[in-house]
Amino acid sequence: MILSCQNICKAFVEVKVLENVSFHIEEYEKAAIVGINGTGKTTLLKIIVGKLAADDGLVVLAKDKTLGYLAQDEAVDTNNTIYGELLSVKKDLVDLEERLRRCEEQMKLAQGEALDELMKQYTSLTHAFEMGDGYSYKSELTGVLKGLGFTEDEFGKSVATLSGGQKTRVALGKLLLQKPDLIILDEPTNHLDMSSIAWLETYLLNYKGAVIIVSHDRYFLDKIATKIIELDQTKATVFQGNYSAYAAKKEQLRAAAWSAYLNQQREIRHQEEVIERLRSFNREKSIKRAQSREKMLDKIEVIEKPTQARTDMKLKLTPSRTSGNDVLAVKDLGKSFGPLLLFEQVNFEIKRGEHVAIIGDNGTGKTTLLRILNGLLPADSGSFRLGTNVEIGYYDQEHHVLHNEKSLFDEISDDYPTLTNTQIRNVLAAFLFTGEDVLKRIGDLSGGERGRVSLAKLMLGSANFLILDEPTNHLDIMSKEILEDAINAYEGTVLYVSHDRYFINKTAHRILDLTGHTFVNYLGNYDYYLEKHDTVMASVLPAAALAESPAKETEARLDWKAQKEEQAKIRKRENDLKKCEDKIAALEERQAAIETEMSLPEIATSAARLQELSKEQADLSEQLEELYALWETLA
Repeated sequence: MILSCQNICKAFVEVKVLENVSFHIEEYEKAAIVGINGTGKTTLLKIIVGKLAADDGLVVLAKDKTLGYLAQDEAVDTNNTIYGELLSVKKDLVDLEERLRRCEEQMKLAQGEALDELMKQYTSLTHAFEMGDGYSYKSELTGVLKGLGFTEDEFGKSVATLSGGQKTRVALGKLLLQKPDLIILDEPTNHLDMSSIAWLETYLLNYKGAVIIVSHDRYFLDKIATKIIELDQTKATVFQGNYSAYAAKKEQLRAAAWSAYLNQQREIRHQEEVIERLRSFNREKSIKRAQSREKMLDKIEVIEKPTQARTDMKLKLTPSRTSGNDVLAVKDLGKSFGPLLLFEQVNFEIKRGEHVAIIGDNGTGKTTLLRILNGLLPADSGSFRLGTNVEIGYYDQEHHVLHNEKSLFDEISDDYPTLTNTQIRNVLAAFLFTGEDVLKRIGDLSGGERGRVSLAKLMLGSANFLILDEPTNHLDIMSKEILEDAINAYEGTVLYVSHDRYFINKTAHRILDLTGHTFVNYLGNYDYYLEKHDTVMASVLPAAALAESPAKETEARLDWKAQKEEQAKIRKRENDLKKCEDKIAALEERQAAIETEMSLPEIATSAARLQELSKEQADLSEQLEELYALWETLA
């Protein structure tokens, strides 16, 4: 066991956040802490790393074990370059390398005992350098930077010029290079594109240490986590397995808890009605019986209303007007910003009822395309056409459609005056606003809450073609599930940009991958995209090479040609190996048959036949020797 948390308690001004939270982390274990926003996930991490004191309880890190923590707002040294900031982690090796170089210079001039002493020192320094992986630290550093999405051209950039997200990536790279026994990461995927997230998944899966992650990226948790620690209503519950296993078990527990809560509430109401009726008789016996029932009622341990109970939160959203079958046609669309080409010759169509996800690395132009389709930006070339009766509803991350001074209830009722109070409350409940929540001011909501209100308004509107830019950003897992249900039940057409692979997997009928300045089409969800990606890219690679700039065109074609030639060589070698193995098997089988035949009495007495078989056996042995040698070469 590397970490033990025992009965951790924390409150802020009488509001309990954590109460008797206990769990442990084994060496090499990969654990995830999940829960809706505000359940205390980040608070728990800060307590574990010592940045916040618990009110009660104990955190124990195993003796001689190291811990590394990446917060959501991790600071980095802005005086360094990107490469220099990561290199600072390897300062001991850099210093060792400098000492080795100085020692080498001194050895050129030294003689006698001084030389012997320098050689001893050099041997000791070399051993320390090798033990610290000194010969590979530069390639390791480069691999981490590239894995996190930095190109070699950016290595020399000053950290001071980077965005907040880029600085977080630098901080993550530093932490990974430190290789602590326990890594603690708070929302590590927030500022990574899909390829960088996939790289981080592989890195953490192979990491020779334990990992604790707080993340809303469920696909990431599915790949990494072997244990889920859920925070809910100040308590912690531990589930073995990845996120999907947890979600399935949690849904069963949630349904059972909700059922138990409703049953108890019905029983309490029934008992209260009986007590009231007994008292109304106003007789001594009936009053005593009422008092007896009251005492029994007081002794009942009341079940707290479960959170995240969604059995009554089903919502089917139907646009007020149906569009034609052809919703969108894009032809030869292109866009650049100065010398930066985002995409060109883009062609695709969207039909009524489709849910299409746009994916691609950061900076490839996904949001730009949405803004062009929504009329907020002009295209440089090409055109697009909306179908008959198509009305766009656009969701961006700024939530401009909300009014800070209004309550949630008024925000909906003012825009949709025909809805009844019950209908408005049902819609808000579907997006996780219940009870007194509907009276909150928009201006007092968190970013995630504002996002949910914007989505609720958007889906209630007259639009039948929703265009969404990163709709799951800032949403906790429960809110994402609500949105997934709403989109899957939506009878209109949806086009969205997202990095949330779990969300894409649940909601997309089709994926458009923006790569190589064009779109590649996949007729399925994210799992289908992963399955087909390499095959599809191999088939479109020549086209992608043609799309490169003239300076890179020849190089790309040569790379593709070399890849095809290499693949042909591999296939030929595999075929030759199979033929070789078949020949060996046939000859060995014939050798065994000869030995059997030579042992027969009638053959043993025939000198001519024995001589014939012996000669064949010798020929077979010679052939097998050659085939064995060939097999070794091919294998």
